[in-house]
Amino acid sequence: MKVLLTGVAGFIGSHVAERLLADGWDVVGLDNFDDFYDPSIKRANVDRFHSHQAFQLVEADIRDRAALDAIARGGKLDGVVHLAARAGVRPSLERPRDYMDTNLAGTTELLELVQRSEIPKFVFGSSSSVYGEREGSPFREDDNVDFPVSPYAATKKAGELLCYTYHHNFAIAISCLRFFTVYGPRQRPEMAIHKFTRLIDEGKPVTLYGDGTSRRDYTFVADIVEGVVAALERAKGYKIYNLGNNRTVELNELIHLLEKNIGKKAKIERLPPQPGDVPLTCADIEQARRDLGYNPAVPIELGLEQFVEWFKKTRK
Repeated sequence: MKVLLTGVAGFIGSHVAERLLADGWDVVGLDNFDDFYDPSIKRANVDRFHSHQAFQLVEADIRDRAALDAIARGGKLDGVVHLAARAGVRPSLERPRDYMDTNLAGTTELLELVQRSEIPKFVFGSSSSVYGEREGSPFREDDNVDFPVSPYAATKKAGELLCYTYHHNFAIAISCLRFFTVYGPRQRPEMAIHKFTRLIDEGKPVTLYGDGTSRRDYTFVADIVEGVVAALERAKGYKIYNLGNNRTVELNELIHLLEKNIGKKAKIERLPPQPGDVPLTCADIEQARRDLGYNPAVPIELGLEQFVEWFKKTRK
């Protein structure tokens, strides 16, 4: 079995590649190593795969049709896992055109590839950000998601709609996965848990937006990988799945847990909430449990312990 995995050098993508290779898949990893964060971090993420005979790295943009066609000519693909994207809520408010171009045009090019190359399965990495601001929880896949509060969230909602269109017209089996605040080893350096850990460790102020009572459904990367692989293997029809931990953690509690694991007290600087932020995320995962056998196993206490251990080993 052979799969095209976009965003292979990223945080989640490198973990998915590791698992697929361990499971016996041939993996064609696609990444453009852009400078959203230090490309050397991404290259280190994929260096571990270069000696693996079942791994091929293609350095190209997801909007590069010629590069995609060359991959398809290299041998029949049994599926595509599309994780590449411009990520981040706050940066999307500053560069909305870049997000629309990369996330929408790139996803369209990949769906076109799947259609013309008759690739039977497509997994799309979506986001819990599509749910926007809401008070009721948990969030269900059939909730109204017509009110995204950032360009990033809007591109993910639009990506799901594109996926449905291609499923409807070409009978492609597509799974759209709404990830809920993924963390763990190799997490991007600008993401909250990684950033907070670094600042606490260095004794620098940690900026918290709001009063610290916002709550997130933090999900360990190993649990997300289980859901991604199951969605690839079991893709059927058109489905949307929440991949979360089904437990919310208050921001103040998160800081306390990080302090405990790092062994240092945080210096807190509080600022008003920022545009694009939402007060709550919480995943209803019953559909993923039923269809994918998804069962998150890593609680926040253990996940943060593992993340901090990784951080201490890799910090410069």
